Amino acid sequence: MQYCIFEDYAFSNFLPLVYFRPVFELRCGALSLREKLEAILPEGNIVFSCRSNLVPLFHEEFPELTINTVANEDTWFINGRLLPNATIWKLLRAKQSNEVLFKVGNEIALAFIKAKNVRHTAEAFLRREEFPEIPSASCDGVVIQYPWDLIHFTPEEIVQDHSLIKKRKHRDGKPNVHSAGAVLLNKKGILIGENSIIKAGAVLDAEEGPIIIGDNVTIMSNAVIEGPAYIGDNSLIKIGAKIYRGTSIGKHCKVGGEVDESIIQSYSNKQHDGFLGHSYVGSWVNLGADTNTSDLKNTYGTIRVKVNGKTIDTGKQFVGLTIGDHSKSGINVMFDTGSVVGVACNVYGAKLPPKYLPSFTWGGEGQWVEHRLEKSLETARRVMMRRNVRLTDSYEKIFRDVFDVTAQERRTESIQ
Repeated sequence: MQYCIFEDYAFSNFLPLVYFRPVFELRCGALSLREKLEAILPEGNIVFSCRSNLVPLFHEEFPELTINTVANEDTWFINGRLLPNATIWKLLRAKQSNEVLFKVGNEIALAFIKAKNVRHTAEAFLRREEFPEIPSASCDGVVIQYPWDLIHFTPEEIVQDHSLIKKRKHRDGKPNVHSAGAVLLNKKGILIGENSIIKAGAVLDAEEGPIIIGDNVTIMSNAVIEGPAYIGDNSLIKIGAKIYRGTSIGKHCKVGGEVDESIIQSYSNKQHDGFLGHSYVGSWVNLGADTNTSDLKNTYGTIRVKVNGKTIDTGKQFVGLTIGDHSKSGINVMFDTGSVVGVACNVYGAKLPPKYLPSFTWGGEGQWVEHRLEKSLETARRVMMRRNVRLTDSYEKIFRDVFDVTAQERRTESIQ
């Protein structure tokens, strides 16, 4: 049996977070959507389908994966925005002889397709083609619609991921030998990876949910982490940090200050004081000292967010910042509720920025100009080299493509 985890037309709901990655590489809980789906699949050939321009970069990061090459055999197609559950697990293991679409609401979650019709199916999902000739059935589950859904489900997903990671790693939750004086509440709910250090005075509180600490992580003195929470490999939690429930921090991050129910992709920094709440931060982002995000309106009403040129009512009371890869904020920057900042932006100044800043925007205090492509590329190279990561030709091509495809957005927002 072949299993194809696919990216569909709705990837655009997750811009600017998915300019450099397929939608199934976004994090929800401790793991990416891809990792969650891989974990529940039975024995078989696993392939991936995504936008063609991402293939070279995706293959560089994961050379062992088969990408955009679907063999002519019976195939389960699995939406990369799907959060797996027991129902999905059972469906994928049931014997299926006829083609069928399983839907969550109006969204295709799974599709069983016979070998003769497989070749063009993945591309059809990206083009949002309909399949009127294939019977459909409803199933229980969650298909993620927007970035704030990833944040909303992260607390409960960390709980699920804790069980999976515990079985995989056989970690015992004991502090490192250098951690005398650290306080671990509900040790059974805490997983600590190899060579990680929990320093004296740090508090890991897993009484309300599990805490997962990756390998080579340092939790500095007087930091407090409240579960459910996840800290990825090689990350640093600074002195006095306050990490509240529902926070997921990727690999190679440095985080301080106050963070509440937020997701931070790998290689991003929020080292200093300041509040980050109900926010999704891309990779290679740096939030300057005392950068603050608002995640609650003074009216306590639902928050509206601009997505693909349309303003969407999230239906949620708490939504903070969505910020794309390689963007940066200066000291004392304040972001309004439901703000969106694109790729490679540089935001500074004490005045509140607009709630929507297109990719490659530079400025503050009401003065906004285009962040020149070559200048932004040079900064990206410099930042990545500090972490011993090379900006490859494939990465640079996507960087340049994003600059081109977002040019109209900048013109629309009068950014020259």
